[in-house]
Amino acid sequence: MFVRLQEEPLDPGEILRLVQDDTRGGVVLFFGDVRRVTGEVQTEHLEYEAYHEMALKSMREIGESAAGEFDAKVALHHRLGKLMPGETSVICAAACAHRAQAFECCRRLIDRLKEDVPIWKKEFGLDGAEWK
Repeated sequence: MFVRLQEEPLDPGEILRLVQDDTRGGVVLFFGDVRRVTGEVQTEHLEYEAYHEMALKSMREIGESAAGEFDAKVALHHRLGKLMPGETSVICAAACAHRAQAFECCRRLIDRLKEDVPIWKKEFGLDGAEWK
């Protein structure tokens, strides 16, 4: 199980290599990219911040739980700092014996990460900035 918070761009190839092995045939990677437009609001950029120790602890707990439930190898990597539209802010990866398990595991990873991990984003647009 691999978790990371980083300011540098995420490397999908590295994350894929962390979870792949020859005992797991279903591998799913979820990419969360910064949108240029959300509803009617245009995004100039986002800024992500985290309470590092607590965020990593929570990410480890989420990863361990999903890995145990789905017999999976998992990775959760999230960027911090300033991100522009089109850049990837988060990648969740799950490798399981079968594809259905891998999809469900990856969905669980991103859903729990969004709900439980103390990572905050500030959206900057034409009308100012707002914490989300």
